[in-house]
Amino acid sequence: MKKYLSTAIEASVIAGKAIMKIYGEDDFEIENKEDNSPLTIADKRANEIINNLLIPHDIPIISEENQQISFSERKQWAKCWIVDPLDGTKEFIKRNDEFTVNIALVEEGLPVLGVIYAPALRDLYFSLVSEEKAYKYKIDPEDWDVDHTLEHALEIRPTKPGKGVKVVGSRSHMNDDTLGFIEDLKKVHGNNITIVSKGSSLKFCLLAEGEAHYYPRFAPTMEWDTAAGQAICQAVGVSCKYSDTGARITYNRENLRNGNFCVSYEG
Repeated sequence: MKKYLSTAIEASVIAGKAIMKIYGEDDFEIENKEDNSPLTIADKRANEIINNLLIPHDIPIISEENQQISFSERKQWAKCWIVDPLDGTKEFIKRNDEFTVNIALVEEGLPVLGVIYAPALRDLYFSLVSEEKAYKYKIDPEDWDVDHTLEHALEIRPTKPGKGVKVVGSRSHMNDDTLGFIEDLKKVHGNNITIVSKGSSLKFCLLAEGEAHYYPRFAPTMEWDTAAGQAICQAVGVSCKYSDTGARITYNRENLRNGNFCVSYEG
């Protein structure tokens, strides 16, 4: 499993360098996909880099920017990579630095490995779920080594809600359902609730490192938006469950769109 983790880290950092090269340009082309979500050359280049590094492991890949494969074929897969080469394209376009590269390995529908890299912030998060630990490391993309990263990364841990409760909200998605969730929290925890705004999969990382306690999501997401974050959170005891059933989010489903969910740590 460590070899898969090393490859995923390497792929995320190299893709991040390509993303940052485009991020530094004065202008870049923006397309609209069929669902009206934005697409840039950074998404495409990062996807190509990640695919080229993952393919030698001979594990199939589900990526936001790959042509999607029919479920009749995918349901035969015991394991697969789930990739978002540039999560938070809207944040990338707004140039607020809160975009990430997401890479997860899924076995029998459950994430077992997760890597999230925020190239503008140089923050790398990763976990092996079976080890029940998650880590954070500040990357220097010009002087960087996978083995050194694995050896020197700092372990992160969540915190239990106390007198002050922090709820993660999206910079791009804050709706009435989310506001209603916050009002329900106030009935339990009182009015001492702080909203922490964050883009992309960094919302998961805030819970894993104890900077927030709840992340409710009542807006559309896809499997590649959540798989890596769930792997990092689950490794440290933070749950990622559907809001209506309380069931854990699974992956490589027939419908790759997630239902409403909540990420939380109760200790």
